[in-house]
Order: sequence, then structure tokens, then C-alpha cells
Amino acid sequence: MTDSGTPEPVVTTPVGRVVGGRADVLDDAWGGVAAVIRLDDRFGPDALAGLDAFSHVEVVYHFDRVPVEKVETGARHPRGNADWPLVGIFAQRGKNRPNRLGVSRCRLLRVDGRELHVEGLDAVDGTPVLDIKPYMSEFGPRGPVTQPEWATEIMSRYY
Repeated sequence: MTDSGTPEPVVTTPVGRVVGGRADVLDDAWGGVAAVIRLDDRFGPDALAGLDAFSHVEVVYHFDRVPVEKVETGARHPRGNADWPLVGIFAQRGKNRPNRLGVSRCRLLRVDGRELHVEGLDAVDGTPVLDIKPYMSEFGPRGPVTQPEWATEIMSRYY
């Protein structure tokens, strides 16, 4: 925090970029989309050593195509659908988030040098990738998981 009580900015540098997959920002049908995450030149292939032993990765990325003026900070209807309830931006996974961060779990198909070949990554060609983590089942939810019906409806077409 600064002396005035405002949070200090957090600066990140992408570790790589999404190559291929979709060029257009669309909300659904990501399941069969194949893409590559290409690490920045400052990383060698050893940065990915051992990752190929995992079936899935978690990818943190930046929604760089969302204009700052489109960022939401309050409540809205998910996807603008008035049939769904008005919910806060932190109660949904829309791209117009305050820090424009996306998190996705996707299948790791193979590692080739500084490239991760993935399927089901819901980020478009050119998207800056901020971090990559192996998915470990122990980091998944413990206990029952619940969600509202509107979320189930959205996700029925997502992957």
C-alpha cells in the first residue's frame, strides 16, 4: 500500500504467448481448440523440464484485447443475458474483469523445446501468457462443489 492507502500496481512480464488456435474472441466451443504456448526467448527448454509428465496445465493469461473502458467493477448479468441474475464481477468468469486476468486448465498434448502444445485453452492467438503451472488433482476442490444453474448453462457450451 502507498502512503495514501491505495494499492501499488503489480507489474508482470509475460512468460510467453499463445500461438495459433482461434484468432477471434468467441465465448463457446473451446474444447477441441488446439494451440501452442511459446515461451519467451529468455527461457530455455529446461524451464519446461518434467512438465510432460502432467496431463493438464493451468495457464494464467491477460485479456489484452479488452479495452480498459469495458472493464466491469460491479454487478452485471452474465454475458448480458437478462434471464440470468445480476451478479458481481467476482461471481463470474467474464473477460471484462478489473485486472483482465484469465485462468484456464487445459490438456497438455506435448512439450517441444520451448513450446507447449495444448487443447482447450480459452485464449486467442497472440494472448500474453503470464504463468504456467502443472495441474495437480490435490489443488482441485476438496468436498462437494456447488454452483448456480446459470453457470451450469453457460458452461454446457463452453468446452
